Amino acid sequence: MKYGIALFPSKKLQDLANSYRKRYDTHYALVPPHVTLKTAFEATDEELTQITRELRKIAEETSPLTLTIKKVSSFAPVNNVIYLKVEPTDELQALHEKLHRGVLQSQPEYSFVPHITIGQNLSDDEHSDVLGSLRMLNITHEEVVNRFHLLYELENGSWTVHETFLLGKDCN
Repeated sequence: MKYGIALFPSKKLQDLANSYRKRYDTHYALVPPHVTLKTAFEATDEELTQITRELRKIAEETSPLTLTIKKVSSFAPVNNVIYLKVEPTDELQALHEKLHRGVLQSQPEYSFVPHITIGQNLSDDEHSDVLGSLRMLNITHEEVVNRFHLLYELENGSWTVHETFLLGKDCN
């Protein structure tokens, strides 16, 4: 089965992201707005037992994280993805690195750029127009996130939560 690990922001931030995603993101109906911590990976039921044990340990060792968003950005020219840029922090980077070691060992395909996708699969012209208008917005948001989620992919391509992991010793 295919799994992934993500942070879900607050409802307020999800509502903001979705106000753009419903128009510009072809994956709008497949997964809520999120910050990907570990991209899709395959795991058997036996491997999943080890993975969830490791994720509980990582969550316990990780304090709640602050997500700060100050602008809209894009991965162009690599691809036409438009996103809310999450300011990178040492804590977020450390969590990402922990999720790629041990039983979760893998080499990420791309450098870790924390973000919440709001548009993708746009034509070059549409990408340019949408990015130009969204960059004019004054978006500033900060919140504390105290959990991450192990997701799995359903047959229709949508993603749902398999298990939630609370950050910090006091949360478990």
